[in-house]
Amino acid sequence: MDHAAPPPFKPEFLVMMVKGVSLIVSSRDHALNPSVMRAVGSRIDDGGRRITAYLARNQSRQLLADLSSSGRLAAVFSQPTSHLTVQFKSRRFRIREATPDDSPYLAQYLASMEDELGALGYPRVLAKVMLAHQPQDLVAVEFEPDEAFDQTPGPNSGQAMGLA
Repeated sequence: MDHAAPPPFKPEFLVMMVKGVSLIVSSRDHALNPSVMRAVGSRIDDGGRRITAYLARNQSRQLLADLSSSGRLAAVFSQPTSHLTVQFKSRRFRIREATPDDSPYLAQYLASMEDELGALGYPRVLAKVMLAHQPQDLVAVEFEPDEAFDQTPGPNSGQAMGLA
């Protein structure tokens, strides 16, 4: 891992993602019907070149089936307090069981979402309810972004960002 290499997209997105903000994962079936699920946690490695989304398997059955059959993944990180938003697309992912080693990332994500929603005036318990899951039900979807797009509302929305 080269820590001196710049992130593969705008640095402000990496800072936001590492902090832990809202993450939605999606795919589609062969008839182009979408499947979408809120992640209950995330992990960012290698300067954003490797991302892990944690999903509650029980709630994500269709999404997991669509990921496996289509080979396509899209993921959107968005910061509730600023609407700073980035979308990734990938064909390079793997699905694995979550392990106890993943627990610190889940806890960090929950704490960050509590802070984000609290800053908007929502009770902290809302994040706990939104991200509720059973540890034995978790699955990790690890991916390497192939494409990145600035989806922050404004003049740059939809702009592709080059990946290093």
